[in-house]
Amino acid sequence: MVASSPLQRCVETAQIVASALADVTVRTDERLGECHYGAWTGGSLHDLAKEPLWRTVQDHPSAARFPDSETFPGESIAEMQARGLQAVREIDAEVNAEHGPRALWAVVSHGDVLKSILADAAGAHLDHFQRIVVGPASLSVVCYTDRRPFLVRLNDGGTDLTSLVPPPGDAPVGGGTGGAD
Repeated sequence: MVASSPLQRCVETAQIVASALADVTVRTDERLGECHYGAWTGGSLHDLAKEPLWRTVQDHPSAARFPDSETFPGESIAEMQARGLQAVREIDAEVNAEHGPRALWAVVSHGDVLKSILADAAGAHLDHFQRIVVGPASLSVVCYTDRRPFLVRLNDGGTDLTSLVPPPGDAPVGGGTGGAD
């Protein structure tokens, strides 16, 4: 399975990923959507960097909340992380239940959402998520277990991926809640 943000660019990327695999479907999930930037939506980074909230977003993101506008609701970065984590943990549990702890699945989402999920997997506070780099079309791998997640790969830009499929008897990689740890 490939889970995707409902934004068109993510769905198109997810479809490319799924088309390279046999019997893999794309499922969109609103919780994987971009942060709700509210009144900041459509603003230029040059202009937004002048706002007092910019420093909070950069230095103390767990305290940042984007203001609502008449058109776009805002949310906090902590709310964005919570919904993203809820989505990936629920999807992982579903994939594990259906396909077993060795099943692999993918998420196609946005930089801030992915960085917040990866910060959690690395055991880092949300205030450190800005230190993580997630390049366009890069691959990061998290293995969820019964006890904790493991960050297996980060921002991989094209190395051999065959090592992600574990040989029989090994701990699961990239999905499932099997017995690693």
